[in-house]
Amino acid sequence: MSCRCGLVGLPNVGKSTLFNALTAGRAEVAGYPFTTINPNTGIVPVPDPRLATLAELLKPPKVTPTTIEFVDIAGLIQGASQGEGLGNQFLAHIRDVDLLVHVVRCFEAEDIPHAAPSLEPARDVEVIDTELLLADLEIIGRQILKTEKAAKSGDKKTLANLKILQRLEAWLNEGRWASTLVCSDSERERLAELPLLTRKPYLLVANFGETEWHNRRFLPALEKLARERQVPLIPILGELEAELLDLPPEERQEFLAAAGVAESGLARLIQASYQLLHLITFYTIVGPEVRAWTAPAGTQASRCAGKIHSDMEKGFIKVEVMHFADLTRLGSAAKVKEAGLLHVEGRDYPVQDGEILLFRFQIR
Repeated sequence: MSCRCGLVGLPNVGKSTLFNALTAGRAEVAGYPFTTINPNTGIVPVPDPRLATLAELLKPPKVTPTTIEFVDIAGLIQGASQGEGLGNQFLAHIRDVDLLVHVVRCFEAEDIPHAAPSLEPARDVEVIDTELLLADLEIIGRQILKTEKAAKSGDKKTLANLKILQRLEAWLNEGRWASTLVCSDSERERLAELPLLTRKPYLLVANFGETEWHNRRFLPALEKLARERQVPLIPILGELEAELLDLPPEERQEFLAAAGVAESGLARLIQASYQLLHLITFYTIVGPEVRAWTAPAGTQASRCAGKIHSDMEKGFIKVEVMHFADLTRLGSAAKVKEAGLLHVEGRDYPVQDGEILLFRFQIR
């Protein structure tokens, strides 16, 4: 499973700068709209204190973190849902991602024009959110017309589909997101078939300049908006973190601390994205390598084995499971086993976050 997080927002809000900081990539950054036409894609290691602890404890020659994918999507403008500013093309790119990372500009810069006459981050959030809602309303409107014709037959399933579509249309027209509509399981399955933008998980990134970071000028309004929407808000000094990329981690943290930043906004963004996608991390210790892996919550053991190699899923026999806390407390896999804390599970076992797995399989 490849999970893609799309950076969205107005032009010139710092998406490409943030993308470069996340990926150490080289996306073009310039002070004019639509610098990014085709999406830039980067694979980003997930910050993982548990993996660091395992590395310190076991001292393996190789440590491999799990990763998540970020996509830098061109800026949307007002009217994008009607095709303004290549809006249809950019909305199609957004439909291809699993999570929306809405980057909001919270910095003044005379050399970087803003899409509006004044800088008002809370208003800018509304502009983008309205375009996403309008794009979904267009999809729902077409579906309703199509379903109304089919419903003339009196088919009960078609009538039920029409009812949920009409209910969702009314919901969206009130400015509320499809993800917040209370549905039955069957209704949710029906809506999952539609490429709706407002059903995707969503978080806000407030991209500050250093001056605005210290005076907290825009933060209260964005915090209020995030509470109302019940979405995470990640404040970040995007340009500063991008500038610090070439420094060792210790020096990087010293510079951030001097700027009044307790923890890297990049790390918090990656971790928040990972959590919103309902992902878990499991670990393997094989030969010289300690490695972290990603799976959706509730994934069966045999499927987790398949993430490592398809032959392991096909020939799955069993999995030996240790808990991270037990291994770090006792110091070795042998001591975990001696304490009777290693358990053996079958192919349908739902793997839990933080477990250390040893798969037993045969080549077929």
